[in-house]
Amino acid sequence: MSDGPAPIIVTALFGHEDQAWFDRQRRAYFPPERNVLAAHCTMFHHLAPELGAELKQRLSALTRGVPAPFARVGGLMNLGRGVAYRIESPDLESIRAELADAFATMLVPQDRAGWRPHVTIQNKVEPAEAKALLAELSPGFEPRPLKVAGLASWWYRGGPWEALSRHMFA
Repeated sequence: MSDGPAPIIVTALFGHEDQAWFDRQRRAYFPPERNVLAAHCTMFHHLAPELGAELKQRLSALTRGVPAPFARVGGLMNLGRGVAYRIESPDLESIRAELADAFATMLVPQDRAGWRPHVTIQNKVEPAEAKALLAELSPGFEPRPLKVAGLASWWYRGGPWEALSRHMFA
């Protein structure tokens, strides 16, 4: 653990069973040397470190006593050099939009662009390998419910993320 300012990442947290399923998918398909994080759905890639206190307050307000948003794993996504599961959740999209509005003047271009919620299970492989995995997984894919248990923020210091805060839905 190191000190000093670092960008903040915001993710959705999944229920235990869904997290375990996504993690198994990542272990099976992600290049092992690059698989240093648990499966996750990034909501913001880079918030300024000085937003930490306000972000925690906002995440608490958006989750405390609030029922978990409806969500589902809606399909597969071709990332070009990887594969992801598309997450469908109008409620989660509304939460993200509210946070994006609150921090609009401080968002980096990647976080200002449209949000495509997903969980990456394969990345940084040759396009042919990604296409083959997509072809392998597509025939058996069926949409499934997804438990979004909460929201989390993380310090990004170049390696595995360092937990900043967790905010669970009711």
